[in-house]
Amino acid sequence: YGLWALGGPLGLHHIYLGRDSHALLWMLTLGGFGAGWLWDFWHLPGWVATANGAGVAGDRGGTVPGLSPLRLVGQVMVGMYFGLVAALGLPWVPALLAQPLAVGLGVQLVSSVGDQTAEAPSILAAAFLASLLFQSRVLGVLPVSLAASIAAQRHRRYKPRGTPRPRLAARLYHLGLACLAFVAPLACRGLCGAAGALGTLLALPRAATELLLLPFRTGRLLAEILGFAGSSPVRERGTGFQPSGWSERRQRAYEVLGLPAGSSAEDVHRSYRELVKVWHPDHNRHRAKE
Repeated sequence: YGLWALGGPLGLHHIYLGRDSHALLWMLTLGGFGAGWLWDFWHLPGWVATANGAGVAGDRGGTVPGLSPLRLVGQVMVGMYFGLVAALGLPWVPALLAQPLAVGLGVQLVSSVGDQTAEAPSILAAAFLASLLFQSRVLGVLPVSLAASIAAQRHRRYKPRGTPRPRLAARLYHLGLACLAFVAPLACRGLCGAAGALGTLLALPRAATELLLLPFRTGRLLAEILGFAGSSPVRERGTGFQPSGWSERRQRAYEVLGLPAGSSAEDVHRSYRELVKVWHPDHNRHRAKE
């Protein structure tokens, strides 16, 4: 009861009682979405008695466990949950592969809780067939999970008795690997989203500055085009804020236009218009290369 109260949503009491499948299910769903953790309170005495060997049934032979509506509902819900997690955490994996595999593993996990289990190949086959029918749409996770759950109920059976239990270190190692496989894609997706959001936040001040300066730059550019303002003398001489290569290109432009360096924008426009008329291709077909 102490483990149930302190670490119930993480399945610590199930680990103590040797119910590893139930513990993993609680780890990945935080105690069956909270409701399962509270429901465990009334079942702890029976689970403790089973762990101590009291009231354990003998060889069941080929008997089939009774149909449990609660287990069926849990299979459908956990299958849908795993399918949605796969769609969010594994967008680069084809949906025809990621969705049915995740749904089948979720249904199989619920099927393995307690003294029961089911045939995993049958569950996965039903999930993949249903996924093909619904073309792996996100809303198709419900019928895929339902088909896999029905297959699990049809192929349910008891776990064999007398199977040696691994040591605690090996059990914790396997549980840790399963949790890592479930959480790692979601964590990677979350980090990528956080990095994108951080980049957007860092770019906001620069964007705001550019937006504030836009009217001034637009007015200055319009004044230069209309000839009311010329270029800065500092930039025309190629010193200060402009590199030396800019002054060489500007000097070459003045030479082509036949103007002295530092001519006004009005002189540049007038010379350009005159030279365009002279050098138009229609007037110089015999001098195409030049």
